[in-house]
Amino acid sequence: MLKTFANIFKVRELRNKILFTLGLLAVYRVGFYVPLPGVDQGALSSYWSKTPGSDTGGAQQLAEAFAMFTGGNLQQSTIFGLGIMPYISASIIFQLLGTVVPALEKLKQEGEAGRKKLQEYTRYATVAICLIQGAFWLNHMSRSGLVHNEYNDFSANFFGTLCFWLIGVTAMTAGTVFLMWLGEQIDEYGIGNGVSLIIMSGILARMPNAVFWVAENASIDVGGDAQMGPAKIVFLIVAFVAVIAGSILITQGQRRIPIQQAKQTRGRKVWGGQRHYLPLRVNHGGVMPIIFASSLLIFPGIMLDWLANFFESSGFLRMLASEYGRSGFLYSVSYIALVYFFAYFWTTVQFQPKEMANQLRDYGSFIPGLRPGKRTADYLETVMTRITYVGAGFLCLIALIPQIIASAMNIPIQVSSFLGGTGLLIVVSVGLDLVQRVESNLIMRNYGGFLGDSGGSRIKGAYA
Repeated sequence: MLKTFANIFKVRELRNKILFTLGLLAVYRVGFYVPLPGVDQGALSSYWSKTPGSDTGGAQQLAEAFAMFTGGNLQQSTIFGLGIMPYISASIIFQLLGTVVPALEKLKQEGEAGRKKLQEYTRYATVAICLIQGAFWLNHMSRSGLVHNEYNDFSANFFGTLCFWLIGVTAMTAGTVFLMWLGEQIDEYGIGNGVSLIIMSGILARMPNAVFWVAENASIDVGGDAQMGPAKIVFLIVAFVAVIAGSILITQGQRRIPIQQAKQTRGRKVWGGQRHYLPLRVNHGGVMPIIFASSLLIFPGIMLDWLANFFESSGFLRMLASEYGRSGFLYSVSYIALVYFFAYFWTTVQFQPKEMANQLRDYGSFIPGLRPGKRTADYLETVMTRITYVGAGFLCLIALIPQIIASAMNIPIQVSSFLGGTGLLIVVSVGLDLVQRVESNLIMRNYGGFLGDSGGSRIKGAYA
């Protein structure tokens, strides 16, 4: 392993790519702490400390989930507060529209020119989403008294308040556009997927706080009343390693469909006839089902909590608000149902068995025992439906592990979140992609991979 890391810095091109990527990620982390002008940081800190936590489904739960998914942080109200989520939202919108709008579907089939045009539309949509989200967030801060008084009243100071709104919305929009540009620069001149690396760095930046909390509350007294005894610490370490191993297994897991290439005779030579495989991912939807499910489940908790506070005499609403907290039974059941729904929904949108069957037929390949065309498409759809059930079940298990451990061991969700959930899957997926790209560059230059110098040392699943 150490020899492989040494080989990385021996290759000049690879070394420059890694250093360039690390430099841009450092720029992102610096901008992460640049506050918006006009915001009362003291009042903002007090507001989040008094906001109901994740167990009641309050606004802090929304802000924490937003920070995990986007790489931004509304709790500090910085210029990168919106993170990269507007760009991701715009990309998902056009990705979904590309399957139902004929004009966008035609653009997708035009190759590089069509891809650039879709990218241009995505950027315009990102700016529009930033303007809307930035205006809503500034309005929330103004109504909550988180803005200095001289910038919080149009009637008393129209020009100053107007400047605050213009500067705030423009700064948050420019911050997201700058992050989008950073991601594109990493894609072109660095290594790895830029947007994914920005999100991963935001998630990993929260890990030291969790480690410090465990260290501060740790105790070597086995029989004492310490919150983190030796048994809990050992369990957290073992569970962390086991969950990461399981995440890697399901991320790399494939169902390989045998494919036979038809033989072709040209003169006296016979071409083709090779046998290869069509890999179908067990977790085809990646982290998207968990992101959609957890994002939707934030709003029932917030609405029920607000209704329970408004109708204080209603015990039923109070019970529902408690059940839709992260440790509630109804929350867990709804989470499982939504993860399964979005796993099949995302697979249906992304996986096109008819198009895949037609491509196999056009290239002169077929699945042994099945006729090309409809029979092949039906078979591929049946296989994907079955393996998606298994993949969605694993996603449910990964998603609920943090809530179960936090409730059973009485530890904060900020600590248990690194034992599963969306953040862990994002880190594992992006980390595997980054390792595979680095290893590809090393092997291309006759260096050994991360597991040794032998020919069989490549990461399993990286080269189908």
